[in-house]
Amino acid sequence: MSDRTPADRFRERTTGADVELAYAGLDTFLKADASDVNGVGSADAAVLGVPYDGAVSNRPGARYGPSAVRDASAWWAYLSGYKGGLTNMRTGEQVDYSQLSVLDCGDVPVFPMDYETTAESIRTHVSTVAEQGTMPVMLGRDHYCTFPAVTGFVEGADLDSVGLVQIDAHTDTSSESAVFGSHFHGSPTHHIVDSGLAEYDNVSQVGIRGYESPAFFEFAEEEGLNLYTMNAVKERGVEAVVREAVERAAEGTDAVYVTFDIDAVDPAVAPGTGTPEAGGLSSDQALTVMETLGEYDAVNAVDLMEVAPDYDPAEGTQRLGAYLLVTLLERLFAE
Repeated sequence: MSDRTPADRFRERTTGADVELAYAGLDTFLKADASDVNGVGSADAAVLGVPYDGAVSNRPGARYGPSAVRDASAWWAYLSGYKGGLTNMRTGEQVDYSQLSVLDCGDVPVFPMDYETTAESIRTHVSTVAEQGTMPVMLGRDHYCTFPAVTGFVEGADLDSVGLVQIDAHTDTSSESAVFGSHFHGSPTHHIVDSGLAEYDNVSQVGIRGYESPAFFEFAEEEGLNLYTMNAVKERGVEAVVREAVERAAEGTDAVYVTFDIDAVDPAVAPGTGTPEAGGLSSDQALTVMETLGEYDAVNAVDLMEVAPDYDPAEGTQRLGAYLLVTLLERLFAE
């Protein structure tokens, strides 16, 4: 007797039954197979969500970012499954998503009233991915979580040094806040350097605007921070700025970690974030950032931060966030 079920026979005889619509099926990133975090060594990249926003200083809601970005990413999975090989009309490149191997490990355990245990959860899960030689891709959450993620990446990949490319409206270099203490989403870059994970001359920040402390420019010059404000982006062009940023981050380091805070993008384009700042990157500039970073083999880890979908009823913020990650992975693995 045949082992084929009625469902098997239907799929075999029905054209299109193997195409999963963007709004159907399970919500994993790019419709990837779900995986235990211990079994990702065969993949190019492993996705981890962190539904946590307990360290924000303004509007909460980034806890919902991972699920929203996963849902939005389904469009590119549908296109690649429906059309097969794709032509990227922005770049003119042929893209073969069959070359890109992604697994989704779900969300790491978080503890909403305990940032220390949450940080340990992030560190250990990222470390577990990195020690298997797989690129960690982190979704959502507030920006404080980049600190334990970088720690886990350095430990798991057994690096002596790491460079950081931070695409952001804010520098996140505060050592302490009278209200929020020393561990909040304005402090991760400070902690990364203060912990000896990186030096400021291997930290590059792109898209900075808004307000900082009165002596911030003096601080940046003294510490050697590679600072590219939005004025620099407008004057020099985003591609030139990003190339210099990643090259300085990579110089003398073992790998580069990219952290993209969605508030780097102008809130007219991406309003779904906790601390919006006017005058940011356009969607075209943001995509150019990821296209350019994807040309560099030194880029070995990435996160997408501060997507708070409830502030964007049109869902454009999470859609752009998914597109940014897809663009980077496409450039690294699928062209």
